[in-house]
Amino acid sequence: MYEKKMAETLQMFGEAQNLNDYQKVANQFKMISNVANTEWLPLYYHAHIHILMSFMDNSSAAKKDEYLAVAEVSLKKMLKLVPNEVEALALQAFYYTGKLVVDPMVRGMEYGMLFGQVITKAASIDPDNPRVRYLKLANDVGSAPFFGKDPKVFLPDVQKLLEEWDNYKLKSPLHPRWGKEQVRTTIQQLSK
Repeated sequence: MYEKKMAETLQMFGEAQNLNDYQKVANQFKMISNVANTEWLPLYYHAHIHILMSFMDNSSAAKKDEYLAVAEVSLKKMLKLVPNEVEALALQAFYYTGKLVVDPMVRGMEYGMLFGQVITKAASIDPDNPRVRYLKLANDVGSAPFFGKDPKVFLPDVQKLLEEWDNYKLKSPLHPRWGKEQVRTTIQQLSK
């Protein structure tokens, strides 16, 4: 029953088009997590969706922080269940990115450091995980101009990640698989 409900909700997630759709899917994952309270994946997706919504909703910094506050609750619960799960750590790094971009000048140092700590831990557990590799590269690309570097120097690494993406074997059909399209977008941006 759990696997069936998760698969149905993941399909809804894949079909979501806007903030309203994402909120409905997040609510569904929240209900699943309330019933299957020893499973970490419903918490993962609940947090992931709220992080995504923080990037999508440009109405205000306060609204972005509201989404991230909801994500943080699920993140903390998930990390208590699976403190060394690489996908959970990658999502925590993505959360820190979300917090940082709300106000980069004020939050850059704090959340940049937290991101670095978590992504380093995740990479030490599973250096081949494509989401870990993507998040690290996206951070490198995004921060390059602040350090006087041309982001295009990372293009070969991003292209290599795309080439190797499908070599990574998921632990189950319910496990996270996002990121490949973001890698393609990064390649397009760096190729201009």
